[in-house]
Amino acid sequence: MSRIRTILAATDLGESAGHAVERAAMLAVRSQCRLAATHVISRGTFNALHDLLAPSRSDEMENTLFGASLAQMHLLAGNVRQRHPVDMDVSVSVGSVSRRIAFYAEAIGADLLVLGAHGSDFVRDLFVGSSIERVLRQTEKSMLVVKRMPRSDYARILVPVDFSTLAAGSVRLARRLAPQAELILMHAYEVPYESKLRMAGIEESCLNELREAARADAVARVDELLRDACDADPAVRYVLVHGQAVASIVEQARLLKCDLIAMGKQGLRMVEELLLGSVTRQVLEQAQCDVLVCNRVAR
Repeated sequence: MSRIRTILAATDLGESAGHAVERAAMLAVRSQCRLAATHVISRGTFNALHDLLAPSRSDEMENTLFGASLAQMHLLAGNVRQRHPVDMDVSVSVGSVSRRIAFYAEAIGADLLVLGAHGSDFVRDLFVGSSIERVLRQTEKSMLVVKRMPRSDYARILVPVDFSTLAAGSVRLARRLAPQAELILMHAYEVPYESKLRMAGIEESCLNELREAARADAVARVDELLRDACDADPAVRYVLVHGQAVASIVEQARLLKCDLIAMGKQGLRMVEELLLGSVTRQVLEQAQCDVLVCNRVAR
């Protein structure tokens, strides 16, 4: 992805609908790219109407609901235009929420999906089972989950890295979205099977040696990543934390007062991919700030 050309914001038109759209508009202005927004009416909503009403009446209600949703989307676009110098294309469709979002993202060639996190039916739908992984894999789109009403550009971004193929891409995408922000690379390291080694009676001094070795390895790999992805950028620094990944990421984002976490989705091997997928999901659920998930290598 050489640059961001199109951003798609998906909204449920709820109370926090403006969060994702507002952030998407800010990013579109900064990136000077196309902005689109979509609303999906769940097929289940229409099915429920069919069950409750006569066919002719349910068709009338469906048309009314669709028209009202489209009117809301146009009103939302008008409000955005008053605050930001960007036009926003809007669409409304009916069907499976996650599938329709993915389909529309592909149809318009979106480089980034922006979704709201609170009061959002489609985010809850994505978190059911493996839907969120399916959307990311099928579309190969990176996704920004917005948890707060944006007041300004991102100022400090935590970039957890696992040294997978997407680690450098996460750094580049974060820098692309917020070129003025401070980037903090973070790696949480642990001694493999540390708890089992302790239970097996391994002395604490030996465990400390293993931790130091793990830390030294992490330092070398972070330094390599800095050279590869950051070009000695003075606005980039890193922290190393001994501990479990999810808890460390969420805690460091809080302690460092980061307003965005940017992380990759996949690992080098299938096992790593599944583990990171689990980490990604838990961070999305637990983090208090916005979360950017990079789903392909950004160059």
